[in-house]
Amino acid sequence: MNVLIIEDEIFAAEKLEDMLKEIDPKINVLAKLGSIAESTKWLFENNCDLIFLDIQLSDGISFTIFEQVSVNIPIIFTTAYDQYAIKAFQLNSISYLLKPIRSGDLEESLKKYHSLKSAFSIDFEELLANLQGKRPDYKKRFLIQTGEKIRKIEVSEAAYFYVLDKGIYLKTFEGKSYCVEFTLEKLEMLLDPAAFFRINRKYLVNIDSISKMVAYSRGRVKLELSPKPEDDVGTIVSIDRSSDFRNWLNS
Repeated sequence: MNVLIIEDEIFAAEKLEDMLKEIDPKINVLAKLGSIAESTKWLFENNCDLIFLDIQLSDGISFTIFEQVSVNIPIIFTTAYDQYAIKAFQLNSISYLLKPIRSGDLEESLKKYHSLKSAFSIDFEELLANLQGKRPDYKKRFLIQTGEKIRKIEVSEAAYFYVLDKGIYLKTFEGKSYCVEFTLEKLEMLLDPAAFFRINRKYLVNIDSISKMVAYSRGRVKLELSPKPEDDVGTIVSIDRSSDFRNWLNS
């Protein structure tokens, strides 16, 4: 496997190369580059199987490389950015390594690359907007078709989204339900995270729909939503999302 390392700290680049070869001696590091300018030039003239990309280079944010050259190569980010920025990478199905890089994390990222390399899809414009603090253009409304009728529902009308059987439904504050053609995973990306939160595998809720919260077992929280859902048991915040849920409410 041929690898390109884009990292402006010489020691960090050399250490990453050593770690890669310890994990897999067949890995061939074609080049170690430290700037946007030389990386752009190299990518115009060469190709590789995988790029390790530092976010902040000596001459700017590395995403600008891809404004100058078209690249369709899987990328593993190496970053010292905080968890908020990392969440943006995760939403775009990008593997990342948080500095200082640990051998175990590097090995797991390589395994992920081998299993998902055909599915890597990187929206550099969106990532750059997240890092620069620009507000993404979140979805504003849904077009809902029932029979021959089509109606418009503003996102502000949505109390929550939920899974029922094999479909995804929108419940309005008026208590009406409509089937939508999006997965909850996709809706998480389309909706403003300041207003909507995925509490578990079945519910994505609008903060304004939460009428009451009750402490539940194992540190979880049970929500009472308005309008009341048919499946009242399903509105418990899952264990793995409880900490993020509390942070969301406090933001």
